[in-house]
Amino acid sequence: MAAADSGSITEAARLLFLSQPVVSHHISALEHEVGIPLVTREPRGVRLTPAGRAALTDARRAVDAAASTVRSAREAAASANKLIRIASSESLTVALLTPVIGRWHVQYPDVFITLRESASTEDLLHWVEADEVDVAVIPEIAPHRLNGTIVAEEEIVLALHHGYPLVDKDTITLSDVDGRPLVQYAPENDLGAWIEQTLAKAGVRPQTAMRTTVTTTAPQLAAAGLGVAICPVGAIAAEFPGRVRSFSPRWVRPLSAVTRAQPEPVVAQFITDLQKSGLPLPPAVAGQLG
Repeated sequence: MAAADSGSITEAARLLFLSQPVVSHHISALEHEVGIPLVTREPRGVRLTPAGRAALTDARRAVDAAASTVRSAREAAASANKLIRIASSESLTVALLTPVIGRWHVQYPDVFITLRESASTEDLLHWVEADEVDVAVIPEIAPHRLNGTIVAEEEIVLALHHGYPLVDKDTITLSDVDGRPLVQYAPENDLGAWIEQTLAKAGVRPQTAMRTTVTTTAPQLAAAGLGVAICPVGAIAAEFPGRVRSFSPRWVRPLSAVTRAQPEPVVAQFITDLQKSGLPLPPAVAGQLG
């Protein structure tokens, strides 16, 4: 192409930052491969043969395709850096993720964020390993096979009706739940099995009053007088109509951001912002917990 456009092997070599013998060798090698001359050497330069003119058309297509390959790869990389696919335990979306997503919507309007939710940690980890999401926020330590960063700590609290007998008790312990009606979570929500295992280890056996799949529903049912609910504090709404009490000793769990490997820069920045933001509580809820 350079020789055809310039009409000179010498000029083609200059344009390509090569020596004249190297350019001549490449043209000769191409002619040897096709079996016929592609250029005619003349005293003042080169001229394409009919076969050379035919080859030039495809040569331009080949070079354009190579350039397109580079452009496509760069555009794909740029697009990837502007997309964050997030998965989250449904109980963490509002309290932990929403404040950060809201700020990114304003500060980084060119970054597109998608969100998937599940009450199953197994589902969340599967999405990470299958490369269906870039990062998952889970209510536990990340397994060793994946890359994990603790972004916050969440307290597990007792939610109950304003008039429930335990409301005015100075200190709430797990044993206070023994034998009481408990609004528990359905098997589809991993939180239920985790709470049951923790209570069983402590020798505490409440009576299940009702089950719900949705994490935020349990405290609302307790506030309505159906019993008590053990739930993450992030599940307590700002205008919660009941009361919230801490356990003694405090019952907390780590919240982790999980990726398949070291995250891309945009994902790493989002995780860092989650750490900086932490788990803010509504003032009314924070006030009840002291």
